[in-house]
Amino acid sequence: MNGLFISFEGIDGAGKSTHIARLQRHLLARGRSVCLTREPGGTPLGESMREWVLHQPVHPLTEVLMMFAARAEHLDKVIRPALAAGQVVLCDRFTDATLAYQGGGRGFDMGFLRSLAKQVEAGTRPVLTVLFDLPPAIGRIRLQGLKAPDRFEREQQAFFVRVRQAYLDLVREDPDRFMVLDASRPLDQVTAEMLRMFEEHFA
Repeated sequence: MNGLFISFEGIDGAGKSTHIARLQRHLLARGRSVCLTREPGGTPLGESMREWVLHQPVHPLTEVLMMFAARAEHLDKVIRPALAAGQVVLCDRFTDATLAYQGGGRGFDMGFLRSLAKQVEAGTRPVLTVLFDLPPAIGRIRLQGLKAPDRFEREQQAFFVRVRQAYLDLVREDPDRFMVLDASRPLDQVTAEMLRMFEEHFA
């Protein structure tokens, strides 16, 4: 069977991790082989970079370059081999996150980011991106008291307003690739719609 590359996006607090795990169980129950991974991360080098990016003060350009360096390693060591083996790759964040967080949130030039993405991806892109859309105010409430916030979670609400808008702009640019779900609803409702739309998409 052919491999499938599916990415999951959304601001912090949108419930991505819960829904990815539920889709993984759904696919495993149907006999599919699943590779569950994340960005930044997915490889020993990527996980090391993740710790730096999320918890250490770094220059904004360093942040961008570390994201793409981790992605290049991730594609080479994890994503492409899994796709070649016919697996379904479920990736928690991919290039859209960089465009939204570093482009929309930090204000980096989108042309610069897209140029780096083209070189790093070399044609390997998700066939489907699930965007869990959530107003930043709700995301902030959900995250309160759950854990010590990382560098991104400590950003002001205006930052996440820009990130969300960048995601919605990406949807408008490439509507056929995105599945947009209203993540403000109860988790079970969002999961049910995700599974239904997933089955319809790949019927």
